[in-house]
Amino acid sequence: MNLITIQTLAELPSAAKQFLALCKGKNKFAFCGEMGSGKTTFIKAICEELGVKQSVSSPTFSLVNEYISAKGEKIYHFDFYRINEINEAYDMGFEEYVYSNAYCFIEWPEKIAELLPNDAVKVTISLKGDERIVEF
Repeated sequence: MNLITIQTLAELPSAAKQFLALCKGKNKFAFCGEMGSGKTTFIKAICEELGVKQSVSSPTFSLVNEYISAKGEKIYHFDFYRINEINEAYDMGFEEYVYSNAYCFIEWPEKIAELLPNDAVKVTISLKGDERIVEF
């Protein structure tokens, strides 16, 4: 189990860099945590570390946002908070995305747990006072 503590927003870039280094070779990530724990903010920092130039935001209503890394690689960012049943993930073609070779960052993965690949890294972000604790 790895642990990264983030005390200020200024620490996000170094935390994202450390996260990617510790997860070298992995590209599927399931982000768990309470509403407001910082999942989207941390994913944004990771995408920036990967060289994404587009605006990174939560795909709460669209379910998925697509970004391009500095290397021209596709990155998919999912938010399943608003789905009511797993068929919604099937209908949007989630399996095609997640079994591609692209980075996939998935918020609220518990809503689609049976669709997650076995090699997905479970990432839990929790609050402890003003700190964000990232466990994976």
